[in-house]
Amino acid sequence: MDTKLLKPTQESIQLACDILRKGEVVAIPTETVYGLFGDATNPDACANIFKAKERPRDNPFIVHISDYEMLGDVAKDIPEDAIKLAEAFWPGPLTIILNKTDKIPYAATAGLETVGIRMPSNPVVLEIISKTRLPLAGPSANRSGRPSPTDAQTVYNDMTGRIPLVLDGGECNIGVESTVVSLAGPQPILFRPGFITKAQMEDVLHKEVLLSKGITEELAKDEKALSPGLKHKHYAPKAEVIIINAEFEKYKQLVESENATALCFDEYVDRLNVKSVSYGKESDSATQAVKLFHALRQLDEIGAGKVYAMMPSTEGVGLAVYNRLLRAAAFRVVNL
Repeated sequence: MDTKLLKPTQESIQLACDILRKGEVVAIPTETVYGLFGDATNPDACANIFKAKERPRDNPFIVHISDYEMLGDVAKDIPEDAIKLAEAFWPGPLTIILNKTDKIPYAATAGLETVGIRMPSNPVVLEIISKTRLPLAGPSANRSGRPSPTDAQTVYNDMTGRIPLVLDGGECNIGVESTVVSLAGPQPILFRPGFITKAQMEDVLHKEVLLSKGITEELAKDEKALSPGLKHKHYAPKAEVIIINAEFEKYKQLVESENATALCFDEYVDRLNVKSVSYGKESDSATQAVKLFHALRQLDEIGAGKVYAMMPSTEGVGLAVYNRLLRAAAFRVVNL
């Protein structure tokens, strides 16, 4: 298959719409990461996404919409809390899990009766959804298990020959996938942390948002994933990554004594006598979120073997960074 890499013009956007209507797959930028999009109402299109990504079939998709009319097409029994969160954070990096309608096939939800729904803010993907009037299933546009892509060239490198079109909308400005919260049960549950934080949602809902254990713990092999990002190895470079929870001097002693590669904060690169890749300032979780996936891919570019990663904060957006890094490290954390 010939894969085109095009800037989003009216002609290329129309081409993307035509491809999607035929049940094929297009990579499109969002504000979080690039997504691999297909018609969520078409089981064949969902199958094409799974095939292009080599994605396990028990990992559900998020469905992307462009307006509230589409919300009623894909979800039922919509609670007041969902409207409150949507009004506060849509369009934006928040996915809300609700009970699905029959319009969304089980092929898109990994057999679940619920579906994650998001209204993205990137104008390119919003225009395409609005023009096609198709709710679009859209996991990240990378080969399954690899770090999510935040630029079009990375998508092209992963997906060339697998999909017909990548739209190059530049760098994503958030850098980690959307927050995922479930409102399908009696109490809100945060399944995947992101740029929209637990505290922000609690301020809107005036109630506690529970944390899924899957944020910081590995699910059992037979446990069903109720959200994307809860199961299977994610975000991982080829290098072996281990998170080190320690003060800098102890971290420095360890990484240098083993001549490992450092995945560290900007402030420490020049203080380490080993190969180093930085992923943002220590005090700036939002910058870490933007840089993390690119940094993980950089580790492969420099041929890193064993990587010791500095532990990020677990507060606010830092929890999203920690969650992604934890999965890249296959849950290996050393406390010094």
